[in-house]
Amino acid sequence: MHRLILLPALFATAASAQTGWQPQPIAGATEPSDVIANSVAADWRPIDPENLLVMELADGGRVIIELAPEFAPVHVANMRRFARAGWWNNATIYRVQDNYVAQWGNGDAEVALPEGVVAQPPAEYERPLAGLDIRPLGYPDSYAPMAGHVDGWPMAYDPARNMAWLTHCYASVGVGRDLAPSTGTGGELYAVIGHAPRHLDRNIATVGRVIEGIGHLAARPRGTGNLGFYDIERGETPIPIRSIRLAADMPEAERPRFEVMRSDRPAFTAYVTGRANRGGTFFQVPAGGVDVCNVNVPVRRVTS
Repeated sequence: MHRLILLPALFATAASAQTGWQPQPIAGATEPSDVIANSVAADWRPIDPENLLVMELADGGRVIIELAPEFAPVHVANMRRFARAGWWNNATIYRVQDNYVAQWGNGDAEVALPEGVVAQPPAEYERPLAGLDIRPLGYPDSYAPMAGHVDGWPMAYDPARNMAWLTHCYASVGVGRDLAPSTGTGGELYAVIGHAPRHLDRNIATVGRVIEGIGHLAARPRGTGNLGFYDIERGETPIPIRSIRLAADMPEAERPRFEVMRSDRPAFTAYVTGRANRGGTFFQVPAGGVDVCNVNVPVRRVTS
């Protein structure tokens, strides 16, 4: 029986490329919540409705995903075609693996690809640095020479190779695929619901992130089948998906709107510094460092 699956989880053992580094806490760093509260309109960028996927679950849950066409243009174009063709309507969440991923799509069902979908996209696992306005994180990364943010996205990069890639952080969305040379069409997707599986970086196309409703994926019963797949023979039932639409195709009055904190502004620098040097009345020992996946880039819903 053929399945589109992720490669099995492996323990990451990469050591920091910057040995000898010691944390240097910064006293009096601005608290991240204060940075957000005192931000101005120019510190935020609106999310294009063409880059918002709205997943409606049959039980009433809603999951909203921001797409990243700058990093995976062919896969994202496929996903827009899947959404506009209604290909995911009546699909399911059929895999929930503890501390790893929740995966959805049509699975083993033989559903014809919509017109225009590229059946074998290129391996969009990394892209050239050219054109990216990167804000370096400023702290070591265990999986790449450098890490940072671009346009509010967590990413890693290698200046020597002139390449960059999105990082697998909590709520990141990637493309389920079979063994190489398969790259996945973008019809089978997963969201990270556990500790950041950075060993998947540059091995799978990362196409976006859940910006609202991750609990509707993370809080599901775990599958008892291999790799967390729901075992029908044991009475486990995949979670039905009613529809997945692009926000751009929804009526104006129903369209969700969000903004992401821009990473090229002083406010974001203050935010990252605050995340690395938590103080206040609770934190007695500031870490003096932060992982790219622990920056938690602020996203806010626009209500007017």
